[in-house]
Amino acid sequence: MEIKVNFLDKLRLEAKFDDFTVIADQPIRYKGDGSAPGPFDYFLASSALCAAYFVKLYCNTRNIPTENIRLSQNNIVDPENRYQQIFKIQVELPADISAKDREGILRSIDRCTVKKVVQTGPEFVIEEVANLDADAQALLTMRPSEEHATYILGKDLPLEQTIANMSGLLAGLGIKIEIASWRNIIPNVWSLHIRDAHSPMCFTNGKGATKESALASALGEYIERLSCNHFYAGSFWGEDIANADFVHYPNERWFKPGNKNAIPAEILDEYCLEIYNPDGELRGSHLIDTNSGNIERGICSLPFVRQSDGEVVYFPSNLIENLYASNGMSAGNTLAEAQVQCLSEIFERAVKREILEGEITLPDVPQEVLAKYPGILAGIQGLEEQGFPVLVKDASLGGQYPVMCVTLMNPRTGGVFASFGAHPSFEVALERSLTELLQGRSFEGLNDLPPPTFVSNAVTEPNNFVEHFIDSSGVVSWRFFSAKANFEFVEWDFSAQGDNANAEEAATLFGILEAMDKQVYVAVYEQLGATACRILVPGYSEVYPVEDLVWDNTNKALLFRADILNLHRLDDKSLQNLLYRLETNELDEYSDIATLIGIEFDENTVWGQLTVLELKLLINLALGQLEDAQDLVQAFLQYNDNTVERGLFYQALNVVLEVTLDDELALEDYQANFRRMFGNERLDAAIGSVDGSVRFYGLTSTSMKLEGLDRHHRLIDSYKKLHAARAKYLNAPTALPLDR
Repeated sequence: MEIKVNFLDKLRLEAKFDDFTVIADQPIRYKGDGSAPGPFDYFLASSALCAAYFVKLYCNTRNIPTENIRLSQNNIVDPENRYQQIFKIQVELPADISAKDREGILRSIDRCTVKKVVQTGPEFVIEEVANLDADAQALLTMRPSEEHATYILGKDLPLEQTIANMSGLLAGLGIKIEIASWRNIIPNVWSLHIRDAHSPMCFTNGKGATKESALASALGEYIERLSCNHFYAGSFWGEDIANADFVHYPNERWFKPGNKNAIPAEILDEYCLEIYNPDGELRGSHLIDTNSGNIERGICSLPFVRQSDGEVVYFPSNLIENLYASNGMSAGNTLAEAQVQCLSEIFERAVKREILEGEITLPDVPQEVLAKYPGILAGIQGLEEQGFPVLVKDASLGGQYPVMCVTLMNPRTGGVFASFGAHPSFEVALERSLTELLQGRSFEGLNDLPPPTFVSNAVTEPNNFVEHFIDSSGVVSWRFFSAKANFEFVEWDFSAQGDNANAEEAATLFGILEAMDKQVYVAVYEQLGATACRILVPGYSEVYPVEDLVWDNTNKALLFRADILNLHRLDDKSLQNLLYRLETNELDEYSDIATLIGIEFDENTVWGQLTVLELKLLINLALGQLEDAQDLVQAFLQYNDNTVERGLFYQALNVVLEVTLDDELALEDYQANFRRMFGNERLDAAIGSVDGSVRFYGLTSTSMKLEGLDRHHRLIDSYKKLHAARAKYLNAPTALPLDR
């Protein structure tokens, strides 16, 4: 994690990381003001807090209350060497905790990350640099040797060269990648989390059988998401980008809706329109892109090549964002490598959906087949030894598709996780199923899995598949675990050999879709210096229901974004109009405003926690509609999950409203004790919100210029790096044509 430090007045320092700011000072005896803890005090506190975190984690997973558990840490300093210290951590446990859990709690403290890092002994590298942001890959801790060449199935270049190429590309874009975490909790299963140090909202997870393959996976996914703009989907890219020569890609085209808001004739084709607009309800306005919000400019559309005949078909960027999420994206050393990865993931998700929604029972992989892959078998045995039964299934549906499944059961909680993987190689698909299972997960993370069910509706409803796609937290049918499989086991193999293996495998995968009478559309992106592609298979590779284009389109943000960002500047008529739209557009009252309008607010601010219900409440107060505000305050206090501070403000507001709206009560009779309960600042804010002298308490003023929204500006900064690279590529004398 990158921590940037600013020098403040006197001895005060400011450390910034993620969305947090930490102030450090020195005690008065050391010539500081004593206004904040010292740096070493934070260090001491970090180990105590880390120990307590692992105690809390242990207790939460076993439903052990922590109210009466106390923990303390003391550092004992050697009088002859102040750098030689003993950290003594003591835990006071209630008498009713069993001996087994007492031992477990003490063992959990031993897992404290701060403790382990200190015991191992971190290495400090101190150096001067000309620009802190220039050494773009300084935080990549793994640098494979260029002298070695490690080839794995599916890659056209050795891992070492792949990692070097991708790292260099990101450095060239000015993106500073940091590795936030590594995990290797069972043999031959590695995962890591990487992110942009400047814009940590841009992150990916990698997985693999080795450290190198996991890092290559994470970097490849990062580049694919840059190339396909996935990190920035659903977000407002600012007015500068909205009015630039291009918004998404230099080869985009803009089309105005036709007569009576009709879909322009220039976009999509008849095959797609039958899928996306079966009832004729889709209108041109549904396809305005969220990112620019430039309604006057029209519908931003991106070119894809139809594989059946090579024709270019324009897809609205809005349609892609709303229906496909990250499905069908990949980057590779070559186009063929990227296409194999891309098509494999499309099959993985589509077949997974068919299996889960059809409550299909899959055949087990025979033990003699698993024995051919000792590295994978060692990982499976590692899970079994930890008390997690594992089922290894053939998900090819009788040899039709290159898909495997590894399913984990958690007897401690009754939860299950069905992990799928796909690739033309049986071995690679199986390995991906296993590594996907533990990507970014600890053993504790396996305690959050949902239990299976015999209720078919819970499995087949569309949102269940969305949950499986996002983080595999969807529900699985108990019928999936029947001993009677719906298909025979097939030891399938769609792989090819030799220098053109990926090209041949891509042709095979395209051929499967062609045999299914599916049209396939491909876009290739090379402007950033890497080869990436996006593949759409209408009617097959969507993540979200097609109905979302009409009924739950992300461009509903355009109804609200400008007014919400300009909230403090709206007159009463405009506020009333905004309130009407919030009440009549079938919004979930507990959904967050950040997602609704596509703005990355700091999560630690009121804006970052703001829901539709709370915004309606604050508008009611600003308009003097106190009865309506009171109803919403009570709903907020009953159901809303917000900060303690915000909850106390609304408790204060609630009692002020109770007294104000009761003709028999006078506020001055209660103020003294209200102030003792809630404090002067909080009560003044509540009274001011009721009498109109305080408007939108807690929400800092901003506008469409996004003043004060540092987190969102960092996201836009990240996107502008791509935008500049694409513009430079377009103007390069040797640039390849973009429409192909």
